[in-house]
Amino acid sequence: MDEMVKELKKLFKFKKTTEVGDIVVIAMENPQSILYALVVGFERDTVKKQEWWHVTLQLLTVPPQKVTWTLRTPQFTGQEIFSMGGDKRYIKAVDFSGASGPFPTSEDSDRDTDGAKTKLRVVK
Repeated sequence: MDEMVKELKKLFKFKKTTEVGDIVVIAMENPQSILYALVVGFERDTVKKQEWWHVTLQLLTVPPQKVTWTLRTPQFTGQEIFSMGGDKRYIKAVDFSGASGPFPTSEDSDRDTDGAKTKLRVVK
């Protein structure tokens, strides 16, 4: 999962925060997959002592699915990889505000720090 997140950070321009209306990338360990979701709501989980949130997401899949996950702020803002049901997950909001879109502008965005080709590629 660490390697997948490293590759995603090369491919996308991410936001530091996550707000209602944001599109997030969700990386999952099992089954190994990456998908998009629209953040449609946050509601504080008042039962727990620590700060947890009910994060409602509209998964942009076929067919579309609405899910609500109970997460801490570092989990839904890409600050940490977390587990759900024993499987690792990573969520981070994509920054679409730049003129170049969500993709890095570097000519070498498809190469890692060792110069080797990455496993994920932008397909146009």
